[in-house]
Amino acid sequence: MDALLAAFADHWPILASMPFIAAAIGYVTKRVAIEMMFRPLDFVGVAEPWLGWQGVVPRNSARMIRTSADLITGKLVDPAEIVGRLDPDQVAREIQTPLLIAVDRIAREVLEEHHPHLWEMLPGIAQEILVKRVQAGTVDLVHEVMAEIRASIDEVLDVQQVAVTALERDKRLLVRLVRDISRPEMSFIARCGIYFGFILGLVQTVVWGLTQQPWILPVFGALIGWFTDWLAIKLVFFPRERRFGLQGVFQRRRVQVARQYGDLIASEVMTVPNLVEGVLAGPRSERLLASIARVVGEAVEKQTRPFVGVAVSPQRFEEMKSAAAVKALKHLRETALAAEPYARDALDIGNTIAAKMNRLTRVEYEGLLRPAFRQDEWKLIAVGAVIGGLVGELQVLLLLG
Repeated sequence: MDALLAAFADHWPILASMPFIAAAIGYVTKRVAIEMMFRPLDFVGVAEPWLGWQGVVPRNSARMIRTSADLITGKLVDPAEIVGRLDPDQVAREIQTPLLIAVDRIAREVLEEHHPHLWEMLPGIAQEILVKRVQAGTVDLVHEVMAEIRASIDEVLDVQQVAVTALERDKRLLVRLVRDISRPEMSFIARCGIYFGFILGLVQTVVWGLTQQPWILPVFGALIGWFTDWLAIKLVFFPRERRFGLQGVFQRRRVQVARQYGDLIASEVMTVPNLVEGVLAGPRSERLLASIARVVGEAVEKQTRPFVGVAVSPQRFEEMKSAAAVKALKHLRETALAAEPYARDALDIGNTIAAKMNRLTRVEYEGLLRPAFRQDEWKLIAVGAVIGGLVGELQVLLLLG
């Protein structure tokens, strides 16, 4: 005790500062670890992957994208369920104006291209009547196309590919997705560094005062950096169930995270444009497009045969039907997106994901964020230990200088 008092009398400013320096070490190492999770987006260094660094999340983006996509498609989004919420009548009303404009343009272009003499011979009123007759079948056309999509949604829409494509398009999106939902956890980790660092700093002060060994400070600094990083990360996820009044902070925020994650996925990943793109241009789209072309051909047959079929050869009429189908497919994407506001509300993907997330098991829910830490967790902890050790060595130089 006398040795401790004597050491304190000789070096009291430095000894008194030790717990606060340890708290600073704890905080700084946590902030560094957090930034190393997300930055830089691309590798910075001279010999990838050894001499340099890339943020943990962007470096493991391929694995994390697959993990997120598996969770979304396996547990949170059922294509048949969400598409079944669309009312064909309402869809027809939403896209009526752009659809009628497109049909008008297609009808005129096809007739002008494939039978210009017939089109020119028709009086203006007859041209309008013919176009209006084609337009009259648009509601039935929408119903038939919607029926085709509903009947084969699992075969024409690869939801996992939609998610993967959206996340792969920009690494910043994945980083923001992880960072936004984990922001309170990151703040918790940084605060833990202060509290645990201060407590260990008190122990460090006593041990150094009793021993006055130079190696004590860098060793304790490394220990503080390592232990506080390790403990803070563990406390984010564990315990999964509430025990003795304690529960992992990520598990405690389950309802809030579910809402936030659902909103992010709905606004950035499973958007109406992305889903439309997945249906019309995805790896399974060929069958659907062939079905739509057939439906368009049948509509052209039904509405124009009485007027045009008698004036052209059967071969020419089939060419006109095919040309109309091809042009219709070109306009399909922009026409479908006219219903985006209605579809976004009707699909209600954000609320659907949030509700289903709250029904996940604790382990399944943990998988939403845990992959961001698991594989490279030891590196983050090691960096904390190195920084802590360097600060401890700096303390030695101050004491002995």
